[in-house]
Amino acid sequence: MASETSVLLVLDLVGTFAFALNGALTAVRATHVDIVGVVTLGMITGLGGGIIRDILLGALPPATFVDWRYLTVAAAGGLIAFLFSRGLSRFTGAIDVLDAAGLSLFAITGAGKALELGVGPMQAIILGTVTGVGGGTVRDVLIRQVPSVLSSGMYAIPALVGAALAVVATSSGVDQVLGAPAALGAAAVCFVIRMASLHFGLDAPKPPGTGSAGTGAPGGVGT
Repeated sequence: MASETSVLLVLDLVGTFAFALNGALTAVRATHVDIVGVVTLGMITGLGGGIIRDILLGALPPATFVDWRYLTVAAAGGLIAFLFSRGLSRFTGAIDVLDAAGLSLFAITGAGKALELGVGPMQAIILGTVTGVGGGTVRDVLIRQVPSVLSSGMYAIPALVGAALAVVATSSGVDQVLGAPAALGAAAVCFVIRMASLHFGLDAPKPPGTGSAGTGAPGGVGT
């Protein structure tokens, strides 16, 4: 159990950095904000989903405010985005990869923490998805954009799939045999689905007659 918890912590911190960097870069491209705005929006993107998850689970205070590493990693991601935004913004593909990586890692760590705290499988899948899309949604609201999770692209669906696979692995005991590879395998599936949707321009189904929207912007959250 201790090693499993350590794996989840490492993945959570990596996801936090990836989302913070991605969220700050998205803020730079979408708005005219100063260093405080960039770092703050990056931290909100990196930490928002986990805070929402912990509040819903009653795990208070949220891990963000108990473990200094979360705030440090998120602030570092936002600061790096501010300092090197001009160069980093040229690499749209890299931003997409960071976005997909953060989504994948957060989906499985969110589901894993929910299971650790004793919630049921379905609730854990939902909370894993919320962990993945929550921070980007809050960021989009703050910069006055309609969250992409409500409008375009495939974002929540890969998170649902990844969280579901992680829950199935844990419930069946596979994670206790394979350890980290089971968690990383679930994250890899989520990552591949997200990247494939971006590469091929895939969208979630829309109501008949509404037309086809483009994929969600990198760092935003799509359906």
